Parts: sequence; structure tokens; C-alpha cells
Amino acid sequence: MSADRYEQVRLNPNFHRLVKRRSRWAWGLAGIILVMYFAFILLIAFAPQWLAQPVAAGSVMTIGIPIGVFVIVVAFVLTGVYVHKANTDFDRINQKIISEIK
Repeated sequence: MSADRYEQVRLNPNFHRLVKRRSRWAWGLAGIILVMYFAFILLIAFAPQWLAQPVAAGSVMTIGIPIGVFVIVVAFVLTGVYVHKANTDFDRINQKIISEIK
């Protein structure tokens, strides 16, 4: 990319809007995952006896297993949410920026 095109992109207000929105989404979703993960780790550290309780009477599976699986599933779902947002809104703004600098 030439210096002139780089400068056009850098000065484009849509580029600033894209960077701001993308960062807000990425940090927000990362924050959700971090809070969930650290809450789970804190449960493991401070309430292991609660997590070790069986899900049902006579069951081998403990409460901690579905909670751990839930944390992993939410991470996948939030990744999908971000990919969908990137493929729709962010790509649309990106294409608008490209069309404006040509």
C-alpha cells in the first residue's frame, strides 16, 4: 500500500468508526469470557466441596463438570457472535472505506 493510500485510510472517519466498534466488541466479549473463566477458577479454589457434589443422587458426574462445559461452550458461542459481527457489519464498513479511497 502506498503512503498516500495509507494516509487516506488513516484519515477516513469510517476507519476510525470501524476500529472503535471492532475494539469495543472484541474487548467486551473477551471481558465476558475472562469473568466467567476466573469465576470458575475462584469456585474451584474456594468452593471445591460445592463443585464436587453430584448432579443427582447416585450420579457420578459432579456439578463442576457441566459448569466447566458451559464455560467452554459460551467461549465458542461468543466466538461465533464475533465472527458473525465481523462478517456482516465490520466487512460492510471495510468495503465502504475501500470504495471511498479508490
